[in-house]
Amino acid sequence: MQQIKDYLDQIATISNSDWEFFISKLERRVIPKKTVFLKLNAIENHISFIESGVVRLFIPKDDPEKEITFGFSFKNQFISAYDSFLTQTPSAYQLQALTETTILSITYNDLQDVYKTTQIGNLIGRLTAERLFLLKSKREQNLLNLSAEERYLKLFKERPELLKVIPLKYISSYIGVTAQALSRIRKRL
Repeated sequence: MQQIKDYLDQIATISNSDWEFFISKLERRVIPKKTVFLKLNAIENHISFIESGVVRLFIPKDDPEKEITFGFSFKNQFISAYDSFLTQTPSAYQLQALTETTILSITYNDLQDVYKTTQIGNLIGRLTAERLFLLKSKREQNLLNLSAEERYLKLFKERPELLKVIPLKYISSYIGVTAQALSRIRKRL
């Protein structure tokens, strides 16, 4: 619980009573490696904070080689199929733990209680949503403005640990190239 407390303390000062109420709503879950914990067309009922591990966001296809990886989340970040969570409608993508992943989760209804009951809930919710939006916006801008080679270099400058834990087929999909094109990029570097 200390990790999420440290993260939230960077955003705002939380009273002891608000903190106690908030953590009473959290559930720690351990997701085994390679487990899809939100399936296509399921309604996302949780927003979670990653204590440890790596999560992949992807659009599944009949041919696993054609899956589209469009996001990764890491330790000390929030993870959710956030559009499904907000609208309580079926998700158009899946969430998968790439490593054994420990998360602290809060349900949609419990988060609404936190918003209603605490002084800080709405601020935390808004700032968390803003951070998720900025990550999405940055990814879209990178896809539009950078070459595949530049996206690859930027990804590993920002997240060098990726090479150790994420298969190259997911990385190639994430930067928008085939596995063969990624292989050529890596050979040039």
